[in-house]
Amino acid sequence: MTWAPLLRLREALGPDAELAVVGGAVRDELLGRPHADWDLATRLLPQAVMDRARTAGLKVIPTGLQHGTVTVILEDRPVEITTFRSDGDYLDGRRPESVRLGVDLLEDLSRRDFTINAMALPVGGGALVDPFGGQVDLAAKVIRAVGDPMLRFGEDGLRPLRACRFAAQLGFEVEAATLAAIPRRLDVSRKVSVERVFTEMDKLLRGLEPARGLDLLARTGLLDLWLPELRSLIGCEQNRYHRHDVWIHTLEVAGFAPPEPALRWAALLHDAGKPATRITGPEGDVHFYGHEEASLEVAEAILGRLKASHALRQDVAALIRHHGIHPTKAWGDAACRRFLRRLADDGLSLARWGAFRLADLQGKGVDVDQNLAEHGGWMARLQALAATTPPLSVRALALDGAALMVLAGRGGGPWLGDLQRRLLEAVIEDPGTNTPERLAELARKELGQA
Repeated sequence: MTWAPLLRLREALGPDAELAVVGGAVRDELLGRPHADWDLATRLLPQAVMDRARTAGLKVIPTGLQHGTVTVILEDRPVEITTFRSDGDYLDGRRPESVRLGVDLLEDLSRRDFTINAMALPVGGGALVDPFGGQVDLAAKVIRAVGDPMLRFGEDGLRPLRACRFAAQLGFEVEAATLAAIPRRLDVSRKVSVERVFTEMDKLLRGLEPARGLDLLARTGLLDLWLPELRSLIGCEQNRYHRHDVWIHTLEVAGFAPPEPALRWAALLHDAGKPATRITGPEGDVHFYGHEEASLEVAEAILGRLKASHALRQDVAALIRHHGIHPTKAWGDAACRRFLRRLADDGLSLARWGAFRLADLQGKGVDVDQNLAEHGGWMARLQALAATTPPLSVRALALDGAALMVLAGRGGGPWLGDLQRRLLEAVIEDPGTNTPERLAELARKELGQA
């Protein structure tokens, strides 16, 4: 959405509304970053906003009157408009017990979390309102609390995590006093709901520099608060195939992985089981046998606790389950097709497996050029095989279940599934077998009819 509908909204509300864009939209406008939301603030009380907007023919939804917020639909998109307000006491570590409407814009901005989010742009023209130096901090790439960070973080326990998230999203540093206040307010952060924590963590992981945000979590104690299983990754040394310990490798993989939720969460959790499976051989060689399964258990525990969606948990599990697969020269075409079948059975596309494995290889920091060249060769081979659309499931067999029952002269039952699986194995070994005639011949042999 452009500024044009906002100007029409200002005309509808009247010049006395003092309508202004506030918060993250201002920050992103100044940075030239795209943003989805336009948060607006006004001196008008909610009822006045609703009356004037409806008079102008706009659809209005009273979404949060107790906090002074109404939603107006502009160009089929919801835009929140909140009356200038100040907040009362924060008793639950998340939201104020009360709000006071009717304050001026400066007082409204003073209640916000960080200076880069405490600016306003008047709709229709006028100078940037920046009472706390947000523009300077943007230029310096700094996350700084508005006023006393101990007070800000004592009000809302999510704000420390938001500081880490903004650092990851924007590639900014957290100002020293603001950073130092985070460990001292963990008692407040502990009160935040897991749903809100997941949302912030997800944004952090999908940020420009996820490693920066994750490092801040570890340095401030937020990692121990919400992801305690990952503390043991720090300092867990690996073997000659890795330059970094497990934690640094994890940060590296998160940075290399494409910024999609499942890929970034899998990057964070794919080696979470390594500390528990680490053994040292008789000659000092380090191994992590079974770490994929152990990592799956940790990932499920964390994502379940954070109430991640079932779809995300499934996607992350599939990526972790197959991330340790390393094709070798011994793999023939049939072995490659079996691997493609395992991916398909787990709902994981070859492209996504390849993207994650590429990030994992880059994150090792050892023999990177050689590993990437080998990976590229394997991907080309697997993609070429996949392009031939080989039969990878019983649904792709040239004889379906009904035809096999007629052939056997029997009704359905466990025998049918067993037969189909054996036929599929034969077809994966030799796709040329997948014709009605040859499958019928094989089926008769399997059934003892030949």
